[in-house]
Amino acid sequence: MKKLVIAYSGGLDTSYCAVSLSKEYDVHAVSVNTGGFTKEEITHIESNAYKMGVTTYKNIDAVATFYQKVVKYLIYGNVLKNSTYPLSVSAERIIQAIEIVEYAKSIGAEYIAHGSTGAGNDQVRFDMIFQTLAPGIKIITPIRDEKLTRQEEIDYLKSEGIDMPWEKSKYSVNKGLWGTSVGGVETLESEKPLPSEAYPSQLEKEGEEKVVLTFKNGELTALNGEANAPQINIEKLNDIASKYAIGRDIHVGDTIVGTKGRVGFEAAAALITVKAHHLLEKHTLTKWQLQHKEYLSSFYGMHLHEGQYLDPVMRDMEAFLQSSQKMVSGEVTVSLKPYHFSLDGIVSSHDLMSSKFSTYGEENKAWTADDAKGFIKILGNQNKIYQQVNSK
Repeated sequence: MKKLVIAYSGGLDTSYCAVSLSKEYDVHAVSVNTGGFTKEEITHIESNAYKMGVTTYKNIDAVATFYQKVVKYLIYGNVLKNSTYPLSVSAERIIQAIEIVEYAKSIGAEYIAHGSTGAGNDQVRFDMIFQTLAPGIKIITPIRDEKLTRQEEIDYLKSEGIDMPWEKSKYSVNKGLWGTSVGGVETLESEKPLPSEAYPSQLEKEGEEKVVLTFKNGELTALNGEANAPQINIEKLNDIASKYAIGRDIHVGDTIVGTKGRVGFEAAAALITVKAHHLLEKHTLTKWQLQHKEYLSSFYGMHLHEGQYLDPVMRDMEAFLQSSQKMVSGEVTVSLKPYHFSLDGIVSSHDLMSSKFSTYGEENKAWTADDAKGFIKILGNQNKIYQQVNSK
């Protein structure tokens, strides 16, 4: 039997794929942890995988890889798609696809399978990564190719003696390091919000709590004075902030396949980190750095969302983003409150507001009144010329 690797999540779609493909292939299941999985959940997924008839199961811990290859640059760029969404799921899929295809190559697999349908973004992300990194490995997608319904999948599994509680939960939740997506009946339409109970974190704390985020060259190196790897600080920050039910919103955007999509998400640590980092940049970068970073970061986030991670232009943009962080070091104090947070201020040895040249709106020490009047006169020349030429 020919060797096949399946991207296995343990859900209905990938379970159907594992059982049906095991009839023809030597199936090796692999799941990639990019955050959000507990040891108990991984053990449960492994147990179910073997029930589906796979030959082997492997879980790849890619949390640190996910941070280093993707999340770090999303922070550098303050990336929020449509000024809202921190690309929680789309960013994960890229790293998951890369890890899966590298594993497939390492064991000499001739086929890779995934459980995506033909309607969404993930099919594009997985297929593009697989085709680019392993053009000789054939991609198999039973759910997409056979246009299967959930009931058809359930009926098939029951006929194979696998009768598990496949009833679809009211809300679909995908949890990871950089946030949790939440889908439900409300997100299929345009009018209604998700109810509070749909979000995985509920309000547990009242009042106000301050946290201090320490950045060094743009990376979150400490939380409340305690140093850790950035991905660990993100996890710790999320544990603290989620108790205030912070980070809830609904993203509306364009899918890769040309339709509009709507999804709820909860991303307390991602939103706090991005906003705190952006505030620190406002104090430490020049206005031209900030301006050019803004549009370049938007392109970076869009290309990542569209599955274009392997295009070399992404490495070019990452080089720019990395270079821009040389002076982005300091502490940002954030106040956490029920359902929201506020940025208090920053302390940094690179704070450009600490310049001795002037105090905004108050005084200047580097130019005279005549200097200012001459500067303003020349600055206004283009507008004056335009008005004189076109007001006849």
